[in-house]
Amino acid sequence: MNTKTWDHSTDFLIVGSGAGAMVAAITAHDLGASTLLVEKSPQYGGSSAMSGGGLWVPNNHKMKDHGFEDSFEEALTYVKGTVGDEVAEQRIISYLNNAPKIVKYLCEKAEIELDLVPDYADYYQDVPGSKEGGRTLEAAPFDARQLSEEEFLQMRQPPPQELIMNRVSMNIPEAQSALTHSPGWIRKMLVRFLEYCSDIPWRFKSKRDRRCAMGNALVGSLRLALKNRNIPIWLNSPAKQLIVEEGRVVGIEIRQNGTNVRIQGVKGVLFAAGGFDNSAVMRDKYLPKPTRPEWSCGNPYATGDAINMGLEVGAALEMMDEGWWGPTVVVPGEERARMLVIEKSLPGGVMVNKQGKRFVKETAAYNDIVKAMYANHSEASPCVPAYLVFDANFRKKYPVGPLLPGAQQPDWAVSADIKKLFIKKADTLDELARLLGIEAQGLKDTVQQMNDYARTGVDLEFHRGENAFDQFYGDKSVTPNPCLGPIETGPFYGFEVYPGELGTKGGLKVDEYARVLTESGQVIAGLYATGNCSAPVMGRSYPGAGSTLGPATTFGYVAAQNAIGGDLF
Repeated sequence: MNTKTWDHSTDFLIVGSGAGAMVAAITAHDLGASTLLVEKSPQYGGSSAMSGGGLWVPNNHKMKDHGFEDSFEEALTYVKGTVGDEVAEQRIISYLNNAPKIVKYLCEKAEIELDLVPDYADYYQDVPGSKEGGRTLEAAPFDARQLSEEEFLQMRQPPPQELIMNRVSMNIPEAQSALTHSPGWIRKMLVRFLEYCSDIPWRFKSKRDRRCAMGNALVGSLRLALKNRNIPIWLNSPAKQLIVEEGRVVGIEIRQNGTNVRIQGVKGVLFAAGGFDNSAVMRDKYLPKPTRPEWSCGNPYATGDAINMGLEVGAALEMMDEGWWGPTVVVPGEERARMLVIEKSLPGGVMVNKQGKRFVKETAAYNDIVKAMYANHSEASPCVPAYLVFDANFRKKYPVGPLLPGAQQPDWAVSADIKKLFIKKADTLDELARLLGIEAQGLKDTVQQMNDYARTGVDLEFHRGENAFDQFYGDKSVTPNPCLGPIETGPFYGFEVYPGELGTKGGLKVDEYARVLTESGQVIAGLYATGNCSAPVMGRSYPGAGSTLGPATTFGYVAAQNAIGGDLF
């Protein structure tokens, strides 16, 4: 292809606008390079803006301030114990060496405030090297008034499950407190509502909360860092193909305002464009069956474009059958599915298959819930969909899916569509089983068993609620086990649960410098990848909260340093 003329030129060209893309751009700028982000959609932030916004970073410098001890050696033991041998050790070492650096860099040089989530335990407490907290960080709540109104409204919105009444934002500790009814949760929620309502005159312009939390806090903070550095983002600018010259990627062609625009990346091109969450064709080709785009919580614009462009220049793929799995529910009228992160751990509920039987520990990492759904799914014993069943006490006390606690939103206040298309309600377990289409006797036997476990506090079948991670989303006021409660008071409720994901996980094969590789392991010069369009350093596992954005940001940082040259630490 003729590369003699360019419509635009920059040192480091980045496709995508999520957290990994933004960190890469900031890093490149601070190393003295010009950079540009091109984004397919009319909004920036991608799946990062829709996420919980956590970063899983072992041995980060903030741990000691909270009394946690950690080391590279412990982290390596834990990651290798969860990930196994399927990921090259050099990539794991690169992550564990550079992730703490990215935290220091963001805090000290990019002026982004990251808070430790002290009691968010690693997901696999039985694996050597695990910690009961300290490895997950989140961006502090971000005041969007630091951005222009246009810049704020161009940020992809958080999903409804991260908001109170689809309006008021919560950070991770606030969400944990509210949803598990920790002491002081009512006061915290009242404060949040008052803060939201008092943002006048903005309340007359938009319902969006300018006190951003979770993924919006991280993306908003990074967007401000870009703004302060005059780093441009071109929205509505989908990348169409890579431009290669003498075996090196030298730029991309995008489509902008109906015109093809050729952009040169002098030092390199970074793909940070997400996975193939919303591509029915690619899901059908690569993911376990059954699978559907509507079961995904990911960015609706993530359709595998970067992966396919990489294939066109000889890139290898890895782990394309994987996702950042989680059980999801499809709510009428909502754009994307909701993930069941908290509800599955609260006392008084149980997850069952078509036979009415349990098949997994409900408090397990959400990644493992879906793996169990697929592993146990068969024609004789279907687990897709599965079903979450609970009683009137659970309904009254806890939020679940799109429903607020019954004490705040009684059944008569629930919309007709939710009643008809989402949740089933019955006076008896027999009738509920009929409405859900599952075996009544199996369900009744399971509920009786769960009631026995609730009384003793010991789940003899799956050991629910027995470690620090299980109990993070348990109700501390419930004894003897905060994750076990009786299911005995009618009416009874249930709904379908699907094998969804935060985003697909497999993608372009990369090395420890985020350079894209061919099948033979050769580097494709000038091409880098991070985030969900690249193969995961976490392999088929999910070691802790923030295992998506931790690597995405870290390898964005690594890619920029490798492309530009230099080291910020």
